[in-house]
Amino acid sequence: MRRTRIGLACNEATQARCLTPEARTRLEAFGDLVVATFDRPSSWDEPPPSDLKVDADFIEFASTLDMVLISHGAPRITAGILDRVPRVRFIGELEGDRFARRVDVDAAAARGVKAVDTTHGSSTPVSEWALGLMLIGLRNAGSLFRRMIAGEIISAESKRADPSFLCGELTGKRVGLIACGHIGRRLLELLQPFRCDILVHDPHAPRVLADIYGITLTSLDAVMAGSDVVVCLAPLTDETRGMIGAKQLTQLRPGAVFVNVSRGAVVDSNALIARLSRGDIIGCLDVFDPEPIPADSPVRSMANVFLTPHIAGVTAACGPRFIELMVDEMERFRDGNETRHDLRPRMK
Repeated sequence: MRRTRIGLACNEATQARCLTPEARTRLEAFGDLVVATFDRPSSWDEPPPSDLKVDADFIEFASTLDMVLISHGAPRITAGILDRVPRVRFIGELEGDRFARRVDVDAAAARGVKAVDTTHGSSTPVSEWALGLMLIGLRNAGSLFRRMIAGEIISAESKRADPSFLCGELTGKRVGLIACGHIGRRLLELLQPFRCDILVHDPHAPRVLADIYGITLTSLDAVMAGSDVVVCLAPLTDETRGMIGAKQLTQLRPGAVFVNVSRGAVVDSNALIARLSRGDIIGCLDVFDPEPIPADSPVRSMANVFLTPHIAGVTAACGPRFIELMVDEMERFRDGNETRHDLRPRMK
């Protein structure tokens, strides 16, 4: 039988990050692998700009393929391209395309082409860092670290008045999650030993999650007002941009911890700075709007804020994991089983 022909189209940086010897071996065990370098501008928020010459190069590359994997650097896979590569039955986006910025999903479906995405390969480190920030916030570790490196001797009396003493344990706390996709569900697993009461706001979450994980699905207002720790995991879409504003942030109870590991623009930055400036909540932020955070932003100097530079989903292990998960999907497709991670129609 003819072996499946697989193509990988992306830029050199993605190849270096994802196509490790182990990942290459896994792909080559599945079929014959061809790799091509493309270098279209790549954005988390916008599709790559059209370029007829690049499209023609991609069509030539993919004309003999059965499956094509794309990532940063690849052109957008349009109806016009799909019509010129009729052998392709499977398109896999390795990273950064939960909302189909590099694939016309409707055009693929109309031609019987399966389109899937393994962006959630980065969900593991994001969920781990979300848990880490929750613990850092509850222990007020950012403030204590600032005081220690400034040379302050922190007395026993001072410790007992600190939020780290008053609210420092995660065990038994009420935790609110904003969104419950791949990251949220992994975080729920990590939270199990802490026996937390968990509220979740996610209008797109299937209700069966409540039974599976023992959580309460509720409103955004209930999550913001009723939680000791609030964790924002929402992707940035038209629906979620600025979703957490002054009204929602005002609802946070004194002593609450607010964690954001999703996208900065889900939160109104001015409203967040205003709420943090009151000094009665703790912010642990891996993302902000804009990024990088301006050097003169007041959020940089707030003692009740712990900052990291958008590192939650950026680890060396993510790259090859994207391919491992993709080969799992390719095997399901080949064997006539349902794929797990189908791409959704494009959302901004």
